[in-house]
Formats: sequence, C-alpha cells, structure tokens
Amino acid sequence: MRFIKYFSEGGFSMYPLLICSVVVWAVFIEKIWFLSRFKRDFKGLYAKALKLIEDGKIIECTGLVKSAESYLKTPFLAVLEGKELAHDEWEKNISRKLSETHLVLKRFLWLLGTIGNLAPFIGLFGTVVGIIKSFDSMAKSGKTGFAVVSTGLAEALIATAAGILVAVVAVLFYNFFQAQINTLNLRMKNSLEELVQKVEKS
Repeated sequence: MRFIKYFSEGGFSMYPLLICSVVVWAVFIEKIWFLSRFKRDFKGLYAKALKLIEDGKIIECTGLVKSAESYLKTPFLAVLEGKELAHDEWEKNISRKLSETHLVLKRFLWLLGTIGNLAPFIGLFGTVVGIIKSFDSMAKSGKTGFAVVSTGLAEALIATAAGILVAVVAVLFYNFFQAQINTLNLRMKNSLEELVQKVEKS
C-alpha cells in the first residue's frame, strides 16, 4: 500500500518509469532463460560434433549440426563446410558466422542500454513538473511556506528517485549480460578452433 501511495504521489511521470521497469525485468528474465538454454545446447552440440569428427564421421556430423537451431548451427557449418577453402578464408567465414550468433545473443540488450540512459531524464522531467506545480499552488493560494509546496516537492523527489533506481538496475543488468556474452563468445571461439584442428586432421 505504501508503494501505491508513493507511486500516486509521483505524478504522471511515474507511469513511463513503471513501463520501463517492467521492460527491464522482462528482458532480464528472457536473457537469463535464453543464455542458459544457449549454453546448454552449444555444449551438447559441441560434444557430439567433436566425437563424430574424431571418429571420422563428417557427413553424420554435418547432418547433426543442420538439425540444430539456426543461430547455433551456422558457426558449426562454417567449420565443417570450409575445409576446401584457403585457411584464411576459412577462419574469416567462421568469424562472420560467429558475429551473426553474437548479434542473436545480444538481442534486446539495446532496451536495457536505452532505459539506463533515459530513465534519469524521465525522473528529472517529473522533478521539473513537480516544482512547477509547487509554484502554481503558491500562485493560486496566494500563500507561501512549506505546507503549500510540500506536495509538489514530494512528487518531484519521488520521480527523481524512481528514475535513478530504474536506471541503476537497467545498467547493472546490461553490464552483467555484456560480460556473460563476451565470455560465451570467447568459449565458442576456442571450441570452434579446436573443431577446425580436428577437421583438418580427419
């Protein structure tokens, strides 16, 4: 109930901040689920592909990889189907496919970055509106003093605090997922390089 009271006192600027907060948590949940699934699927596909390549079953490995999700199979296919290319071209092709996978991993992160930048300004806008309302109350009542301006000041302070809070959470999540994705990219790169070596020897 206290939260609802504070929210109502925060004025109309609180509604965009509430939407931003919902979006931040929705992206957080989606990224946690997607990255966990991606790590599991990549690890499983890599282990199976490595075993088939070591057994010299390149065709079977290619069929296995093609049955995987598109964002997961493209770098593996670049490894398996690039043996006939020059080594530099082979590596460049794998790098391009990894970049495409990287974009998939980063989807929706721009929302966290955008909200992290905009939320303080939305709160600041609420602050300005609250101050304007305070002076308007003074002008209409013809009175001065803290009692006259307290409502507008409360609205201003609540909106500012809410904007900063939403921005801090969004930036924390953004940096957390950036670190997770960068680590995952490095592991994928190392794993695919190992597969390249195995394919060359097969």
